[in-house]
Amino acid sequence: MRTLLALGAALLSVPVAAPAPAPLPARMADTGGGSQLITAEAPHPDATAGTLTWWDRRGGRWVRAGSAPARFGAGGLTEGTTREQGTNTTPTGLYRLPYAFGTEPAPAGTSYAYARATDRSWWCQDNASRAYNRWVEGLPEDCRATEAEHLVAYRTQYAHALVIGFNYDRPVRGRGAGIFLHVDGEGATAGCVSVPAGAMRALLAWAEPARRPHIAVGTREGPTAITRY
Repeated sequence: MRTLLALGAALLSVPVAAPAPAPLPARMADTGGGSQLITAEAPHPDATAGTLTWWDRRGGRWVRAGSAPARFGAGGLTEGTTREQGTNTTPTGLYRLPYAFGTEPAPAGTSYAYARATDRSWWCQDNASRAYNRWVEGLPEDCRATEAEHLVAYRTQYAHALVIGFNYDRPVRGRGAGIFLHVDGEGATAGCVSVPAGAMRALLAWAEPARRPHIAVGTREGPTAITRY
C-alpha cells in the first residue's frame, strides 16, 4: 500500500507539459482567404529587424514552409491606414501581392507574373501624378524624377521583389508608394520589407497566385500587433 501511495504521489508531481501554441496564422483575425500566407513580424514598433515566415494551409492547418530574418523601415513600423509618406516607416496590415518584378530574370520555379525592370522602368511616387504608386515604362511628364524610383538604380535590392498591395488599389495621396518585399540592402529599408537574396528566391519559387497568398505585417503585440490583421 505504501508503495502504491508513493507511486501515486510521484505521478501527481510530474509536471504536465503546456500545450504548444497555435501557429501564428491561426491566431490572426484574417489571413486573406487563401492557402498561402507570409507573416513579417517585428518585436515592437521601433524595431528595424524581425522575422519573415511563409506558411501553407494543409488539411485545415497552417504549416510553416520557411523562415528568414527580415528588415523593416528605418523609422520602424506604423499603422498602414494612417501612415504618412516620407517617414521611412513600414506600414502594418494585411495586403495582397499583385505581381513580382526584378532587375534579374525570374528565379526558377516562379509562377507569379514577373516584370523585368529595364532602363525605362520607374515607380512613380509623385503625389501630383496620375501614375502615383504605379510602375511606369518611361517617366510620365507629370511624374518628377525626384519623386520616383528608377528601379534599375537598385540592382541589389530589386534583383527580385514582390509588390506589396499597400495603398495600391485606391491610392490615397500622401499615404505612401512603392512598398515592396525585396532583397536586403546594407541596412534598414525606406519602408519596405527585405530579406536575404536566397530567401527572396525561395519565396518566388514557393508563391502560387492561384493560392491567393497575402502578406501580414505587424508587431508581436500592441496596437499594431500582427494578430489584429
